Order: sequence, then C-alpha cells, then structure tokens
Amino acid sequence: MAAGWTLTVKRALFAACFCSEWSGVYVKTFRVKNFRRLRDVRIDLDPETTVFVGANNSGKTSAAQVFRLFLGAEKERFRLYDFTADCWAEFDAFDAASDDPDERLPRIVLDIWLDLNGDDDNLHRVVDFLPNLSWSSGLVGIRLSYMPKNGKALIENFEEYRSRALAVERPEGSNYEPWPQSLTDYLSRELRHEYEITYAILDATHCDERLEPIAGYAPYTARDSASRLGAKLDSLIKVDFLDAQRHLVDGESRGRAEDLSRKLSGFYARNLEQRENDLAAVAAIADSERHLNEHFAKVFEPTLDKLADLGYPGFVHPRLVVKAAFNAQSVLNSGARVHYALPATGGSMGRSERTLPDQYNGLGFKNLIYMVVEVLDFHHRWIDAEGERPPIHLVFIEEPEAHLHAQLQQVFIRKIREILPQVEPAFATQMIVTTHSAHVIYEKSFEPIRYFKRTGADGNVHHTDVKDLMTFRETTEDDTRHFLRQYLKLTHCDLFFADAAILVEGNVERLLLPLIIQKSVPELQSSHLTILEVGGAYAHKFQELITFLELPTLVITDLDSVRGPSPDAAATDSDKVPAARSACMTTQAGAVTSNETLASWIPRIRSIDQLLDADEAVKSSPAAAGTPGCIRIAYQIRRPISWGDRQTALAGRTFEEAFALENLGWCQHEAQADLRLRVSGAAAMTLEGLHEEIYNRVKSFDKTDFALALITKDHNQWTAPQYITDGLNWLRDRVTVNPPETAPLTAIEAEVGK
Repeated sequence: MAAGWTLTVKRALFAACFCSEWSGVYVKTFRVKNFRRLRDVRIDLDPETTVFVGANNSGKTSAAQVFRLFLGAEKERFRLYDFTADCWAEFDAFDAASDDPDERLPRIVLDIWLDLNGDDDNLHRVVDFLPNLSWSSGLVGIRLSYMPKNGKALIENFEEYRSRALAVERPEGSNYEPWPQSLTDYLSRELRHEYEITYAILDATHCDERLEPIAGYAPYTARDSASRLGAKLDSLIKVDFLDAQRHLVDGESRGRAEDLSRKLSGFYARNLEQRENDLAAVAAIADSERHLNEHFAKVFEPTLDKLADLGYPGFVHPRLVVKAAFNAQSVLNSGARVHYALPATGGSMGRSERTLPDQYNGLGFKNLIYMVVEVLDFHHRWIDAEGERPPIHLVFIEEPEAHLHAQLQQVFIRKIREILPQVEPAFATQMIVTTHSAHVIYEKSFEPIRYFKRTGADGNVHHTDVKDLMTFRETTEDDTRHFLRQYLKLTHCDLFFADAAILVEGNVERLLLPLIIQKSVPELQSSHLTILEVGGAYAHKFQELITFLELPTLVITDLDSVRGPSPDAAATDSDKVPAARSACMTTQAGAVTSNETLASWIPRIRSIDQLLDADEAVKSSPAAAGTPGCIRIAYQIRRPISWGDRQTALAGRTFEEAFALENLGWCQHEAQADLRLRVSGAAAMTLEGLHEEIYNRVKSFDKTDFALALITKDHNQWTAPQYITDGLNWLRDRVTVNPPETAPLTAIEAEVGK
C-alpha cells in the first residue's frame, strides 16, 4: 500500500521517473458513475479552461456538483436523489438472501486523474497517492466512492425498521403505510448515516485506454479516518464555485443577501491592506470619511481597473466608487455602499461629483463586477491559504452569460483569465465554465469544448454521454474544421445547445420553416430546434460534426436538377460532378443533381430518377449496430398534381417550384398575384405547359420577396410541400419521448436537478 512507503523512497522513485521540463500539475480527466444523469461518463479537462455545453438538463451542472459534494463545502451532503434514477431499481431489487450488500448496493464514484509532469515542488503531496514502487505512468489516480459504511449492517437496520413497520396496526379504512416501505424509502432518510466517502489509489497500468479499471482489478479502498487520504487530497485540490442566477441587490429587498457592496466589503477584509481607524475621525467625521475614501480608492484601484479590460466602464458608463462612512469596518455594515459616479457633462463642470447607489445601475454591470470580484476573491484566498497552498485550483463558473450583452459574452472567458494575477509555475488555476450561450464559446476552438449529449452511450434517454471535441478535431480534415469554426463564430450558432438541428438550403426555407412547423408539425414547437442556413453546396461539411455529436438533424435541400452527360459519354460520367451544366426540369431525361449534399453525403446518388425513386431507408444516414441514424435528408418528391382534367405525378426542382405545384390552384388565383407564381393564361394551358412556365418563373424571381409575401397570407389556405412535412415528422419522432414511459424518471430528475 502506498501509505506504507517512506518519504525518502518515494522521493527517489519520483525523481527517477521524471526528467522532463516542468509544465505544472493539473486535473487531466475525471470519471463519474451513478450521479444524477451521469451514469458513466469520462470528461477530460483542458489545463487552463474547459467549456461544458449542451441542451438543458443534459448534465452540465451535475458534472460540477459532483465536485462540490466530494471536495467542496457541501462534502458528504448527498441525498438519495443524487443517485442515477435507475439505481433506485437496483436498491429495491436487492435480495438479502443471496446478494452481497458491499458489492451489489449502488455507489457514486468519482475518479480523478492528475497529470504530474515532473512536479517535484509538490512531491510531498502526491507520494501517498502513488500505487506501487514500479509506478512510472506520470498519472496519479484517486477514486472517491460514496458507498455503504457497512453493507451488512445497513440491510440489518433496514429489515429491523421494516419489521416494525409491518407490525404497526393501521387505522381501519386508512391507506397509511408506515415508513419504510422499501430500501429506497429507508435510505431517503438514513443515507447519511449508512453511507460515507472512501478513497482508493488507482494504478494506470491496470486501466484501459479510457482509464477504466480492467476486469479483475480492484484498487484497495481506504477509510478516510485511518488513511487521511481525504485531507491529503484537499491539500492537492481547492475547489470554488461561482453559481448561476446571481441576484445583486441593495437595501432590504428580497433578493440575494450578499449584494455587490458586501461582496466588495468581504474582498477588502480578506485580501486588501487594511486601514486602522483614524482617531481624529471622532472629532472630524468629514475628514475621516475623506481619508478613508482615499484609502478605498487606492486599495481598490487595481481591482476596479481590471474591469476596464472587460469593457466597463465605457464611454457613457458610470465609474464604480466605494464610499465609506465613519470607519473601515462600516463597509460591512450600514455605513458604506457601492455607488456609481455619473459621467461629467458640459453643464456640470466645477460641481462636486454626483453618485447613485448600487440599485440604480443595470443588472449587466452589477453581474460583471460581481463575477470579477468573486473570481479574484477565490484566487486571493487560494494564494493566501493557511499552511501549504494546494497546487491545483478548480474554479467552476456556471452560466456567466446572465445579464451580459453578447459582445461581452464573447470575450468573457479570455478576459477573466487575463485579470488573474500570475502565480508560480508549480501552481495552476483550471476554469470549468458551463454555458448555454453561443457567444461564450465564440473565441474558443473545438479543443476545450465538452458536449453533453442528452442520451447516454447506452441509448438511455435518462443518461448523459459526454463528447470531447478534441477527439473531433483530431479526426477531421483541416479545411472542414476551419469552415465549421468560422461558421459557428460568424453565425453564433447554437448547435451545441439544441435538441435537434435543421439544415436548410436558403433564406426562403429559413423564413418559412417556423410557420410550416406551427402549421404542420406543432409538436416540434415544444423542442429546442436550431435552424441553420447552409446552402446546398456546404451542408455536407456539417456531416462529421453532426455525426460526432449524434444530434438528430434534418437536412432540407433542393434536387437542383441539371442536364446529364451526353448519350455518347462514358457510363461512369453520370457519377461525376456536373461541370457547369445548365439547369433543367426534373422531368428531363437523364437529369442529374448538382447538389453536393445529395451526391456526396446522403443518399450519395446523382441521378434525378434514382433520387425520386429512393425509399425512406436511403434518405437516412446509416448507424452502427443496427440503430437508426440521426440524420435524414429531405428533398423534393413526386406528388400527384391536378390541373383541369389532367393529373400526373410531378416533382419540383426547388422549394418554390414544389410549393407552386402542390398549391397549384391557389397560387394561380388572382388574390395570390403578389407571390409572383401566377402565370398569365394558365387556365388554357396543359399541366405540363403550366409546370414549365412555373419552372422558368422561379428561376428568375426574388425568392425572399416570395417568402415574405407568403408569410402575410392565411396559412390555413395553403399546404406545405410534402417532402418537408415528411422530414419534420421524422424529426418529431426523434425528439419527443413517450410520456407514460418517462413520467416516473422525469419526476426523479426534476428533484435531482440538472
């Protein structure tokens, strides 16, 4: 066991294992099991900043909360609700006659892996976590388990209470059931008495490439009271949390008690040079206040100046002023408050400075100041910690975008790191930011992003899977990755936060799709959809990212028929990219598509006839292990069209043409002339002739004007093209869940939180 080694032996071993240049100790990765939505996930952390993204209720907050309960201020305050929902069934399925309680009862597990990289400065803190004398992996693993203190005693206690409950005589006619009715019912009250945190040392040589212990390897579990591994781990890692939904108030309002003034007061008391009471203040209060205000201005100046790096105060924003009353200690009480000094104007020259109290400034300003001061406070408390400072400082920042305008969200992560004072190389601050804002990840490349997918790797919709975008970066071609990064930045795409995505051909589909969803598939209005306008030539570039994220995606595109190769061309020419061939109707013999999405992605067919004859299976992407694909293509299909006494199946080349065909009579009415699809003399034309006229009309008219005109019409009078409603119905089936199957687990999740 590592704890039995002498310090001298461990120092010698450590020195022999490493000869590389120091680059700092940090948390490389962690794995969570059986905690809320995190049934079994591994998350790699960037040495500096990692960004957790994903849809609501995808487990981002849980990944932070597990550290709070294992290492933070709320250590060991677990509740039964913190166990993954399906652990409840495992508790109640326990058979005391045949099951070993220490093996079968569920436990919450947190594996933390540290990357040491020759950190000799912190050698004395890690030696007790080295697994054996032959250790040379460079990784130190610690397993924290919230598990039964004594499984046998737990079951005996439950059975005793249960027997008492069964012996209780119920009042006649009462449905009362005495506690406990089940093992979960028992643990809902007694969990903290029956469970505890234990610690174990992990050996990377006995783990697979994902740092999961291989079959048969059981690391030794130490009770903390004997090993003190918990205290030693606390000496390695300090954890702080900047929570979301901060309510910054002043006075006696019902909001958060610790308002901005008190936050600055606490920061002053803990971290800044103190000013003793000026005895002359007793006789000259005004002089004391002036001197104290000068003192506050001096000691707060470096901190408040850092706000300028974040864009505040700007040209028209008020400066931040800390005004004191009577003495330095009163900043914590009623005498001192944060005020805002109004910018000087032409008519106010020569007048004394005018200020407004805290509550008279905007939420965005207050929220920004609060976060900056809070992070600086975390940092100073870590730096000035009594005894030896932990080499790793983990700071979790939840949803910093609250009340911040878009431009500030874009630079927040970079700027918040820049304002932190520099520390010695042997110490590191790692930030983990959870966000729902596309602006927050604006300046980040794919590397630090961890995507929380709201369906587990096992397919269970109540588990979470975490996708490491570093892996995507390593497996994607440079030009595709560059295109995606630029697109996500320029459009502030919320792809990472949606339940599903819809990729559309152009501006017309983007404008009309919300109306079509409202009209034809209203169930989708309850889902969080992102609609991306990508064009037919670029939609296929999203293939790798969407496949990697496993995000349900509908791609709506056009057939874009063009004339095929000449009859005397080689047979293989039909599979090649058309070279500047002219557009044609879908009824043209031998027509092919110029749409790269159809030809190169799904369904990888160029022939128009083959595309129109394709069945549903061809229109969806294949998936591994026989599971349904997450991507479906939707393009124009043949539809029965009638005009006069003629009826035939026709397909449009574009959305506008398909719309005109499927609403032929309505579009040819004079009331719809502003759509510009009405053809003069249409009543005397054949169906084929009218189709050709519409095809020619659509090629040259303003499509955006068409979409805007259609929006003004009564949507009950027209029909959405069938190929779009078919695709939307497919998407609906993948983002909606059967309520009867999910109601019990949803109730648990609502209690657990995100």
